Amino acid sequence: MNITAAMVQELRKKTSAGIMDCKKALKETEGNIEKSIEYLRKKGISAAASKASRKASSGKIESYIHLDGKIGVLIEVNCETDFVAKTDLFSDLVKDISLQIAALDPKYIKREDVPEDILEKERDIFRTQAEKSKKPAAVIEKIVEGKIEKFYQENCLIEQGFIKDNTKNIKTLLLETIAKLGENIVIRRFSRFKLGEDL
Repeated sequence: MNITAAMVQELRKKTSAGIMDCKKALKETEGNIEKSIEYLRKKGISAAASKASRKASSGKIESYIHLDGKIGVLIEVNCETDFVAKTDLFSDLVKDISLQIAALDPKYIKREDVPEDILEKERDIFRTQAEKSKKPAAVIEKIVEGKIEKFYQENCLIEQGFIKDNTKNIKTLLLETIAKLGENIVIRRFSRFKLGEDL
C-alpha cells in the first residue's frame, strides 16, 4: 500500500501525532485512517501530542561524560512536576538523550531552531550540486527539498534516529515517555563539548 503525504497530513490533523508516527500507523493499518487513529491511541501517542502545549517548568539538568573525558554533554529537560522529574523513567530518558547528543552531535533541538541563513546556504549548496545533473528545474527543487529533510534528520536532535532503537526518532521517544508519564516533556537546551574543539 502506497502511503501518500495527503494521508499522513490528514492523520496528523486528526491526532496531532508526528509525521513518522502517522506513517507507521498508516503502514500498520494499510492506509485506513480510522484504524490508524485507534493504533495511535493505543500507543498513547495522540494523547501525548495533545499535552505539548502544557507548561513544563520542573525537570532536571544532567551531565554526561564520554570516552574517558573526551566528550561531555550538559542538558536541561523539563517536565511539569517534581514528582515526574524524580522518576526512573524520566531520568532514563534524560540519560538516553545525553548519550544521543554525545554520539551524534546534533546542532539544534528542532527544525524551527535552524537559522534561515543556514538553511539558505545549505539549499544553495544542494541546488548547485543538483544542477550538475542537468535535470529539469522541478526535479532539482525536489532533490533540494529531499536533501534539506536529510539535513534536518542529521542536525536536529528530535528528528535524529534514536541510537538505541533505529525504528524510532527522538521525537517518538519523547512522545512515548509523555504518554507513560502523563506530563509534557520538553528538551530545553543542551551543550556538547569535545576536548580541544574550538567554541
